[in-house]
Amino acid sequence: MPNKIVRTICNYSDNPSKETTAKVISIAELLKSKGYEIQTKRLAGPISQLSNLQSQFGNTIGYINVGSLTYDEVIQHLTDLLNTPNLSFNVDISNEEINSKHTELLFKIIDINPSKTFDFAFTFNNPVSSPFFPSARYERNGFAIGLQPTNLANGLNTLNEWLMEMEKSWQEIHELFADDTEFLGIDSSIAPYQSGDSSFVYLINRLVGTFAGSTTTNIYTTITNFIKEHNPKPVGLCGLMFPCLEDIDLAKEYEKGNFTIERNIYLSLHSGLGIDTYPIGVDEKSERIIEIFKLLQDLSNKYQKPLSARFVSDGKAKIGDKTAFGHEHLTDCTVRAL
Repeated sequence: MPNKIVRTICNYSDNPSKETTAKVISIAELLKSKGYEIQTKRLAGPISQLSNLQSQFGNTIGYINVGSLTYDEVIQHLTDLLNTPNLSFNVDISNEEINSKHTELLFKIIDINPSKTFDFAFTFNNPVSSPFFPSARYERNGFAIGLQPTNLANGLNTLNEWLMEMEKSWQEIHELFADDTEFLGIDSSIAPYQSGDSSFVYLINRLVGTFAGSTTTNIYTTITNFIKEHNPKPVGLCGLMFPCLEDIDLAKEYEKGNFTIERNIYLSLHSGLGIDTYPIGVDEKSERIIEIFKLLQDLSNKYQKPLSARFVSDGKAKIGDKTAFGHEHLTDCTVRAL
């Protein structure tokens, strides 16, 4: 039987307060009454509201975000950004000249607080109002909802059955909140997690046979077209996520050499969303990272599609070493050169 799971409810506010938090709680309760499991409740706002976001962070609100920042803003606020628990942010470099300062920022974060690499990404043509972190970007007040739709395929045997279950959930959520003027929409991204029915790669293996073989079929473009065309109120990213170390089955493919950085970028052109929780060695060459950033920038601008790069490190593992993240969301692996 399909499992209805909401990955995230995110409320955007230019003045986060107890009322903002209460709104998230009421949304969650309504969704629970319709049989949805709620994984996370989140708040997001501009960097000017960092202290207000921090004041609302706690048992109810598990994650906060200050959106898309410039390189200079990150440097200005770096201490707070790296020391605030479960605070995420991204650096928009869609049109910047990419150089060593960007890789120096990445390695500075790895050196100071490597766990923060999970909460940070470089972004390109990043859309507004996604409820998924760290890509969230504030534009206006309101709330957005994102699902963990892989679980909707539980017990189903065909791609079409799964797509129909997703549309059914989107329609149900849309009907629940259609009259709420604060409802920004549904980010219909495929957001997988860990293993079994939560894993996108596990589902792909069930439907196609092998992940490697799937990469030269049209299954991903079929899914992408559906999630963009059948979502009754789309907002945010609405693409395919390939979080290398959050999806345990994908991490296994990485270990086998089936998810190289080249294949990751190639799949991103199937309307994937870029490089996500991808392991990086502390001795990786800066020049290689710059090459990848420049390619992502060119592809994003050429096709006018959102892409991002979220590299993760445990602060110690070099190329060829086994990671020791000690992180509930990340799978340990042997790091490969990019």
